Amino acid sequence: MIKVIIESPYAGDIKANTEYLHRCVIDCLVRGESPYASHGFFTQFLDDDKPDDRALGIKAGLAWAEAADKVVVYVDNGISKGMRYGIEAHEKAGRRIEYRTL
Repeated sequence: MIKVIIESPYAGDIKANTEYLHRCVIDCLVRGESPYASHGFFTQFLDDDKPDDRALGIKAGLAWAEAADKVVVYVDNGISKGMRYGIEAHEKAGRRIEYRTL
């Protein structure tokens, strides 16, 4: 399995965005990929509304991205500010990025 980082919306309608993330993870698994979505993981432990917590979670998520084969960006619900930040960081690091819809 190739390792992929998922970029999808989180902030805003967190319930709907978390349900969307679940569908994105399943999509990756069906494609034979091993997905990781830091925004679905670190938000269980850190408060996304606290700037220091948010920054720590983003930093930790980007550290994991170094081990990924590529980044997949799910765009059905648009590209959020947080996603844009991640995409720019991945581009700067030279990671392969694929845009997808469900």
